[in-house]
Amino acid sequence: MVLSGAEIVIRCLQEEKVEYVFGYPGGAVLFLYDALFNQDQVRHVLVRHEQAAVHAADGYARSTQSVGVALVTSGPGATNAVTGIATAYCDSVPMVIISGQVPTAAIGQDAFQEVDTVGITRPCVKHNFLVRDVKDIAPTIKKAFHLARTGRPGPVLVDIPKDVSMHKCEFSYPDKVEMRSYNPVVKGHQGQIRKAVQLLLEAKRPMIYTGGGVILSDAAEQLTKLTRLLGFPITNTLMGLGAYPASDRQYLGMPGMHGTYEANMSMHFCDVLLAIGARFDDRVIGNPDHFAEEPRKIIHVDIDPSSISKRVKVDLPIVGNVRDVLDEMISQIEAANARPNQEALGAWWKQVEEWRSRDCMKFKNSDEIIKPQYVVQKLWEVTGGDAFVTSDVGQHQMWAAQYYRFDKPRRWLNSGGLGTMGVGLPYAMGAQLAHPDAQVACVTGEASIQMCIQELSTCKQFRLPIKICNLNNRYLGMVRQWQQLFHGGRYSESYMDSLPDFAKLAESYGHVGIRVERPSDVEGALREAFSRKNDLVFLDFQVDQTENVYPMVQGGKGLTEMILSAEDL
Repeated sequence: MVLSGAEIVIRCLQEEKVEYVFGYPGGAVLFLYDALFNQDQVRHVLVRHEQAAVHAADGYARSTQSVGVALVTSGPGATNAVTGIATAYCDSVPMVIISGQVPTAAIGQDAFQEVDTVGITRPCVKHNFLVRDVKDIAPTIKKAFHLARTGRPGPVLVDIPKDVSMHKCEFSYPDKVEMRSYNPVVKGHQGQIRKAVQLLLEAKRPMIYTGGGVILSDAAEQLTKLTRLLGFPITNTLMGLGAYPASDRQYLGMPGMHGTYEANMSMHFCDVLLAIGARFDDRVIGNPDHFAEEPRKIIHVDIDPSSISKRVKVDLPIVGNVRDVLDEMISQIEAANARPNQEALGAWWKQVEEWRSRDCMKFKNSDEIIKPQYVVQKLWEVTGGDAFVTSDVGQHQMWAAQYYRFDKPRRWLNSGGLGTMGVGLPYAMGAQLAHPDAQVACVTGEASIQMCIQELSTCKQFRLPIKICNLNNRYLGMVRQWQQLFHGGRYSESYMDSLPDFAKLAESYGHVGIRVERPSDVEGALREAFSRKNDLVFLDFQVDQTENVYPMVQGGKGLTEMILSAEDL
């Protein structure tokens, strides 16, 4: 079968069972768009900005077990996509980005809409390719999907010059991929796992600390089984929320800068720490020197050997896919018919419950002004805790993470590593397309939502009934909080003093807009929004401008040096 390069690209996507491609057309990819037009298996979602295309593909991937796919043109199309690519890279999200390039003869000649896409994206992709021969398209795309979804997942970019998409050759799609230099370890070392199990069974003050790797490897079921088998306390990072049910007694909440008192104290004072698919980043453990002050044994399970002992020296490394390693751990514990020391564990739980009794998540509600935490609590109640919740970045992100109790994996979509404002609405688009019958809520702020607000047009075109909860405090909230606490109250460029009427703006796009000003109206507005199954509803909540996110660990401080409330300042 002789096909053009563009037709081959689309056939490859069909072979990979790609359902949606998020993109924006341009000169260098017109042959690809022509090939898209002539088929109906792969559906294209036209966004209004290339950054949103990659974010939406990212949201689609995060909410499913599939590889997200984005398509952009050369030059500004590719550079606009870089923020989305870097966002996915930081959070290890499996994606394939196909970018157009100027014709091969024009590369390096400063042609119209030419940039060195491979060079620009090299620091923020798992791998990238420039395809110079039409015969290489099929094997390259096969490699791209294989690289994106295996090992530590990540975005892979395929750059295709315009003339290569025009040329023709025989098409056949490879059955398998062989890459001599790429063979990620999947099974953990049996001896190391045996040592880890022994260490866990002997622990007197154990703690399980898990991250996004558990979600990415679809190991929530195994994690839950192991945690209940051992009876240990557990914490999930911002990227790992939902990997273990938040409603379970053994769950201590999120750790780190805005984590719970009980999670941070347990992390700090445990004698054996089992870290699974987490990376001990600065927002979780704070100051590494402070963290190292307490003697403890650390077991670290991760698919990526470069993440082990990167920031914190560990005692027992286990390189392997989280799901496979946890399966083996469970198997060994059950085979040995052994359990931890119940007396020591009971004493440890007594200490943990004492820390938990501080109730660090309590806040002063108000009948006069809407508290942002209250909005998230009501969102959880109205959706039955079963929605796909996306967020942007800032105070609203932390409140969503703290007060929406996630019991299932892949329900919480946010930018963790890069902290990218503007992702919330495109993430929600990807999640809603992936799960058309599900409740999808975007928790955002008046600053973040404006970074990709043009996607309200995409939502109208594709009839996406997302519910947007805008926690509008008229400030760059997290910036204002830091300026208040650490910069003498000098609110430099953090006040938003020329905001649109978001409800009317949503209506101008053809959606439903609701402005909410009183606490007594919060629940009713949410219930009305979610009762409108076919409409996008923009809820503009006028929230307390002075509210801060607590608990809080100041940058450079340790986990035990927490600010629990304004009274601690």
